[in-house]
Formats: sequence, C-alpha cells, structure tokens
Amino acid sequence: MTLVIYTILVALVVGFLLGVLLGLFKKIFYVKVDPKVQAVRELLSGGNCGGCGYAGCDAFAEAVVKGEAPTNGCVAGGASCAAKVAEIMGGSAGDVVPKVAFLACHGTEAVAQKKGEYNGVPTCAAAQLTMNGTKKCAFGCIGFGDCVEVCQFGALSMGKDGLPVVDREKCVGCAKCVKTCPKHLFVLMPKDTKGAIARCSCHSDNKPQIRKDCAAGCFKCGICAKKCPEGAIDITSGIPKVDYSKCTSCGECIKACPDKVLGLF
Repeated sequence: MTLVIYTILVALVVGFLLGVLLGLFKKIFYVKVDPKVQAVRELLSGGNCGGCGYAGCDAFAEAVVKGEAPTNGCVAGGASCAAKVAEIMGGSAGDVVPKVAFLACHGTEAVAQKKGEYNGVPTCAAAQLTMNGTKKCAFGCIGFGDCVEVCQFGALSMGKDGLPVVDREKCVGCAKCVKTCPKHLFVLMPKDTKGAIARCSCHSDNKPQIRKDCAAGCFKCGICAKKCPEGAIDITSGIPKVDYSKCTSCGECIKACPDKVLGLF
C-alpha cells in the first residue's frame, strides 16, 4: 500500500515539474505572430492547393503580409477572398480572372492506338517513365488519372472514354493537374473565354503517322486557319493557336476541321 502511495506521489511531482518546464519552454521559445497574418490566413480557402505559388495557406498569408505576394493570389478563394485580404492590407485587390483547367487532348480509347498491354504501376507518371506513355501518340493522355487524384476540389473525374473530365463549376484553377500531368496536357484558361480551342497537343510533323496513331489527332492541314474569316488562328507551332482578341466564335474553323480537333471552349 505504501509503495502505491509513493508511486502516485512521484507521478504527481514529475507531472508538475514537466508542466512547469513546458510552460517555461513555451515562453522562452514563443514566436510572436503578426495578427494580420492570422487574419489573412482565416480568409483563405484552407485547401493548401499551392495555386498561389507557395507551399500552403500559412506560407501565402505570411508572404502577403510581408508584401511578397499579391492580395489576389489565392485562386481557390476567388474575387471575394481577394477583396477581403486587400481590405486587411489596406490596398486594392486588382482584377481577379477566374481560370479553369482544360485538357488539350481528345484521343479517347476508341480512336487512339495503344502500344500494347501495360502491366506496370497504374499511374501516368510510372507509365511515362517506363514506356513514354501507353499510346502510340507520344502526346496522348495516358488515362490513369493522376490528375484526378491530386485535385482537392473534386473538379476532375475519369470519363468512360478513358479521358479526365473537368467540372468547370468546381475547378478553381489551382493548376495542380497542370503540374501533375506528365504529358503537360492541361492548360489554364480564363473562365470567360469565348472561342475555339484545339483539343490536341500533338506537335509531330509526321502527318501519315499522326493519322495512324490517333484518328482524332491534328495532322497540320491548316484548313482551320484558311477558313477563319478573322485571321485569328496561327498554326506555326504545329497546333492551332487562337487569338481570342480576334475570335468571334463563328465556328467556321470547327466546321472545317476534318478531325474535329477544334471545339468551342
């Protein structure tokens, strides 16, 4: 019985001493946090998506207060968040252009030829590393959904045709899919873009091979540029690039494209 009492007393004394020591350490090593940093942090989305260019929301909040990051840098928070952050910082948020991800490939399983059966780790990164993708088109979407896995906002899902589908209402333009895709098939576009866009990223100039590898691939015929009444399409890079300051969304290029590479954004 005496041993039990002594054990309890020792435990209480040790606990008391540890509590005192922890309190001292907290005071000694306390790092003062700028209240502005806390205020900015509370306004952010909390997704730690990295769309602002920083490691997470905490790092971005500190950068804003230090003047190293713009008040409208939280892409997930949008214009309302930017306005509130700017109010705290005593400035203007500036223009916030909402962006969404776009997949520049429409080489579905039905039209894009496979190299063969892939038996490795079922990720796009692994397939790219081991055999430069699973399709004969070196620029085609691999289709294992690495982009879907990294999207924290539920804006991406795999379609039945083997290609990822972007939900524009949920997409915040954080660019995680852009950074993750080993084929670099995602691009960020202003959400209010009006006009045609190329759904292909094949930069090969081997026209016959393009047709063999993917029936939906752009084979550089140039008809879209010739048919555009506004001269808004440039094909010097191998892929139709649309000048949206000229494009009127007339759809003539879309009608003319033999493989339906161009579509309205």
